[in-house]
Amino acid sequence: MQTETPRRNTTRITRRGRVALTATGVVVAATAVAVPLALRGEGEADRVLTIPEGWRSGQVYDAVDKALDVPSGTTKKAAPKAHLKLPGDAGGNAEGYLFPATYPLSDKSTPRSVLAYMVDTANKRFGGSGTTAGAERNAVNPYQRVIIASIVQAEADNKEDMGRVARVIYNRLDHDMPLQMDSTINYGLGRSTLDTTHDDTKINNPYNTYARKGLPPTPIGNPGEQAMRAASSPAAGDWLYFVTVKRGDTRFTADLAEQEKNVTEFNKNQAKAKKDG
Repeated sequence: MQTETPRRNTTRITRRGRVALTATGVVVAATAVAVPLALRGEGEADRVLTIPEGWRSGQVYDAVDKALDVPSGTTKKAAPKAHLKLPGDAGGNAEGYLFPATYPLSDKSTPRSVLAYMVDTANKRFGGSGTTAGAERNAVNPYQRVIIASIVQAEADNKEDMGRVARVIYNRLDHDMPLQMDSTINYGLGRSTLDTTHDDTKINNPYNTYARKGLPPTPIGNPGEQAMRAASSPAAGDWLYFVTVKRGDTRFTADLAEQEKNVTEFNKNQAKAKKDG
């Protein structure tokens, strides 16, 4: 089967432009690889389910419900009982391991079998040499690498920037700096927005990477293989900040003054867009 490129239904959740932001971005399309096998023992596939890169587990569960024509909430309830092969660090939470791909379905497909196949696919894709290279050098365990990949997926403006976004994350961790990612705040609040307020950055939430140093406790979405590669082998650089000034123009820097200048340009572009719109 050919690789397919499904379109996202919504834009990326990250708000951009504040000086305090570490990293920002908007992605409106996602690539999902095609899985050329019918789900375990289910015979010929008669339809497919496409999961875009970066979707949260709730979105995946809803999509499975619709694809299998089962009552809303069925797949979410089935997840804890599906005996998914998740790492111990995940604590039974499938977030990050519902691998984005185009999956074949048949009349015998069930929420449990679909979720199990997604997790099995993630374990195979994430366990390959291409996604584990450099992991030891970056001093993170496999689960932490998936967390970083999920942030990269949420924050990168395009696939070419993923390695640099990952490097910003590692550099800030190495400098004992908070990540300051709006995407993690939005995940913790269960929302999707481009507008993060100053008050939002003060909330008491384990996903508030403004107030808390280190990584959030879980992935914030389900990353694709390229984001995992970036998390495993980030680009070389000393960057500590970045901002997407406009679509396709993401600027990385280690200098706060330069970041402030880039943010000012971003804000001007946003103001102009609102005026013209």
